[in-house]
Amino acid sequence: MQPIRFIRHQLARLAAGTALTLLSCAALAQAAPAIVVASTTSTEQSGLFGHLLPRFTQATGIEVKVVALGTGQALDIGRRGDADVVFVHDEAAEKKFVAEGHGVDHRKVMYNDFVLVGPAGDPAATRGKDITGALQKLATANAAFVSRGDKSGTHAAELRYWKAAGVDDKGSGYKECGCGMGPALNMAASAGAYVLADRGTWLSFKNRADLAVLVEGDTRLFNQYGVMVVNPERHPHVKAAEARKFVDWVVSDEGQATIASYQIGGEQLFFPNAER
Repeated sequence: MQPIRFIRHQLARLAAGTALTLLSCAALAQAAPAIVVASTTSTEQSGLFGHLLPRFTQATGIEVKVVALGTGQALDIGRRGDADVVFVHDEAAEKKFVAEGHGVDHRKVMYNDFVLVGPAGDPAATRGKDITGALQKLATANAAFVSRGDKSGTHAAELRYWKAAGVDDKGSGYKECGCGMGPALNMAASAGAYVLADRGTWLSFKNRADLAVLVEGDTRLFNQYGVMVVNPERHPHVKAAEARKFVDWVVSDEGQATIASYQIGGEQLFFPNAER
């Protein structure tokens, strides 16, 4: 009988230990809420989120899972209610998203700019400050150009610039990759092609090969980022309280200072300009 009593005792101890472990896990889950942020690839691939999000979690105890896609896809995730926050960079699309009732608490957060990147030798002679003039030259020269073609904020900006340049036929060298900013830059580097990039991802990009910034400084290249909560009235499962804490934090003094402090090689990638 002694062995049987011993086994029963051990099983009872194991069951008690398991129950305590489950209770501890449940308590931890309650103590560490998490939100999903659907965002543009540039905030992820530039390294900004790796710098920003741990500080947000430290300040609030809220964990963040990022789904990094083009802005159009990120907004679609918000429309479906598959995210709690949307953090993107296409003001027209963001305003439409809010007007249609998909988002609330829309705020400006930060900005940088777009740049036209291409072979350092610049065979199409695009170098300068005029983005529309540069695109006209690319089309005329049938120069190799990699477009993201993914409905991202960068892609939307690129299409605006082609339209402003009055270019319908972009030339035989124009190719859409349907990819993020990093892969588009990799394709341009390997093919010696031109590409429109956000400066943040460009500064963090290591595989530059012969690429260089050729067009910058045009006021039309301004690149604004915005953040908003997915509307909990449309999607009751949205973690609205935690999502609002995220929005409030990134536009707070601490959040804005954290954004401003992110640098690569001594260069600041994003410039805070929150509306509070």
